[in-house]
Amino acid sequence: MPLYDYRCTNGHSFEARHGFDAPLPVCPECGAEAERIITRVAGMQKGMLADAGSGGKASKEQLQAKWAEETPKLREQLTRKLGEETVNKYASTLNTKYD
Repeated sequence: MPLYDYRCTNGHSFEARHGFDAPLPVCPECGAEAERIITRVAGMQKGMLADAGSGGKASKEQLQAKWAEETPKLREQLTRKLGEETVNKYASTLNTKYD
């Protein structure tokens, strides 16, 4: 079960672990109503946004390799959604081989 962060109407902060559809808990300190607060968000970068090197300092060769890896995937997705003719017309740079 996920762990949620809460703050009661009296300003006390606490955490509670329960199911998503469970009713809101009351403050364990004072018994007041509480509301869920967002304190952090998990993030994940994919595709071209992902780190190509170590520590965000990718070499030119690493960036070129990442581009060569991701470009065919992007072209495939665009072709699936827009069609071959549209991709050739408006995104012709995706037709280049990056070996």
